[in-house]
Amino acid sequence: MRSEAIKPAGVSDRAQRIGQRVERFVRDVVAPYERDPRRDSHGPTDALVHELRGLARAADVMTPHVLEDGTHLTQRETAYVLRMSGLSPLGPLACNTAAPDEGNMFLLSKVGSPLIRERFLRPLVSGQVRSAFFMTEPAAEGGAGSDPSMMKTSCRRDGNDWIVNGRKAFITGAAGAGVGIVMAKSDDGACMFLVELPHPAIRIERLLDTIDDSMPGGHAVVAIEDLRVPQEQMLGRSGKGFAYAQLRLAPARLSHCMRWLGACTRANEIATDYANRRQAFGKPLIEHEGVGFMLADNLIDLRQAELMIDWCADVLDAGANGIAESSMAKVAVSEALMRVADRCVQVMGGTGVSGDTIVEQVFREIRAFRIYDGPTEVHKWSLAKKIQRDWRRGSAA
Repeated sequence: MRSEAIKPAGVSDRAQRIGQRVERFVRDVVAPYERDPRRDSHGPTDALVHELRGLARAADVMTPHVLEDGTHLTQRETAYVLRMSGLSPLGPLACNTAAPDEGNMFLLSKVGSPLIRERFLRPLVSGQVRSAFFMTEPAAEGGAGSDPSMMKTSCRRDGNDWIVNGRKAFITGAAGAGVGIVMAKSDDGACMFLVELPHPAIRIERLLDTIDDSMPGGHAVVAIEDLRVPQEQMLGRSGKGFAYAQLRLAPARLSHCMRWLGACTRANEIATDYANRRQAFGKPLIEHEGVGFMLADNLIDLRQAELMIDWCADVLDAGANGIAESSMAKVAVSEALMRVADRCVQVMGGTGVSGDTIVEQVFREIRAFRIYDGPTEVHKWSLAKKIQRDWRRGSAA
């Protein structure tokens, strides 16, 4: 069921035009590649990604959320376009709207110097290379995870260079990436550095076996040993890394929600088609109340997820930092989409847990989404702290 003829409230004409092109491309061109064998247990191969991106360029849907002058669509417009790209698990990779590249492009466009934008951002926007964001560290070593202040990776000044040492974990797409953003702690505080990959001082120790497999390069454990980075490749200023991470964080959380809303929309379409075609006990599955009610609940959850995304996008477009709002959206949307994906599997029975459709993969990806970019419980804890702070301010007044 195509949504091209439907213009959601608040979506601009330009976003609808771009979104329609993306939807046609993902449904007609990308979806048939979902059975392509060029993938391993850690994700699609770079050969497959390269081919898909060539098709995206030909269809004029490469990096559709970034305009020709380098500016980005508004968050509300991006929400519509990225949802269309997410209609297939391969769609964001083909259209260059996938994590971590999409969030990294946003960050570099806001903070990067002219040199960084030319040398590192331009190849990302064109889709010539992938990127990785080196922040999370091994939990067994007490490193940074949901609490970035625990960062162990260090950096120190050496003339006009910085020397970085540490270990990172769950680094999405590190294998095969061409651009890396490395986060480390100096005497001033957190710092970020841009590096070209592969680099002899950045060594992939192993690729983790995880429940999801939609990201090329998988998720890596990485050792950084005496990485020397010129001062000009520092992003912004020393000690401002946490502030830059927050700048990236809220939009990146939200764009995760956008893409996976598209995936669950498609999974629900597949489950709905199955329920209307499949006969059981003398009638279509859809006519059995237990099945029909699950699909009705899916529509409710999908609509609520869309409204939450649009609300948070409007907050960001208004100029707020959106940290609390993006936490609320991440929790509400990831939990709602988990329910949708689970019901799709249940409606389809044995077919739902097979690889015959993307429903099984979407279920696995959404389960990981409830953890990536902060588990539900961490976001709720952060919101509870905000509630307490606001209460104290109100009481003091």
